[in-house]
Amino acid sequence: MEYNKLNPMEYQIMILKGTERPFSGLYIDNFDKGLYLCKQCNTPLYKSEDKFESDCGWPSFDDEIEGAVKRQPDADGRRTEIVCNNCGGHLGHVFEGEGYTDKNTRHCVNSISLNFEPHKVEEDRAEAYFAAGCFWGVEYYFQRREGVLETEVGYMGGHKISPTYEEVCEGNSGHAEVIKVVYDKNRVGYEDLLKLFFEIHDFTQIDRQGPDVGEQYRGEVFYNNDDEKALAEKLIEVLKSMNYDVATKLSPKSEFWKAEKYHQSYYNKVGGVPYCHSRKKIF
Repeated sequence: MEYNKLNPMEYQIMILKGTERPFSGLYIDNFDKGLYLCKQCNTPLYKSEDKFESDCGWPSFDDEIEGAVKRQPDADGRRTEIVCNNCGGHLGHVFEGEGYTDKNTRHCVNSISLNFEPHKVEEDRAEAYFAAGCFWGVEYYFQRREGVLETEVGYMGGHKISPTYEEVCEGNSGHAEVIKVVYDKNRVGYEDLLKLFFEIHDFTQIDRQGPDVGEQYRGEVFYNNDDEKALAEKLIEVLKSMNYDVATKLSPKSEFWKAEKYHQSYYNKVGGVPYCHSRKKIF
């Protein structure tokens, strides 16, 4: 993976694990709404709503985006270092038990390790919902697509209210494993997301994806409106013209039930690559 080029000061902090001078950072007093990204690889690390004023001299957060930040022993043997879980770039240190917030946690982060991306106005943001097998692997690829702002995995298309993972796996709830994609319409279009959807799974399989078998692993596009449905139908016709037997279902969006915390950003937490998904260029 190609990372952003760091200037000498950024290299000193992120690679050589230095520390910027207190009260000198760009984001100490920034409380605009948005996301804080890794300076080296652009991975979203922190949400603005988790930032608080600690008067410690560096930006402080009491929570991270699930799976984005890795903790490890610091070289001094006393503190806990935090690094970007994607590229390993040094962020700062994490402290607990100080009582600043109800979460009792303070991520003390160098501003120079971060970029800030303000929230887009609502008309620039949109949501898309896809089922393409195990949602761990599907999320892995969508998180790496330019223009995708946020992702969540969950369940859709069934009849049970607030299903659990175990209930979905039993095959009695009717739900599919689904990814919710929040994207910037100025940077990526719905049709582009559809193309990625088709390229990262085998859309000819029915109620399965690779070794995973069951209706929860079915391929399905949950569209928000007729325009999205028409785009999906257009691409399906293109695939059929290439002699693919397309098994993908098209259904109107229904209630999205967010999956359990340990499923969110799974591969960002455990590392590695999906076992049942890979990308095959088609379009």
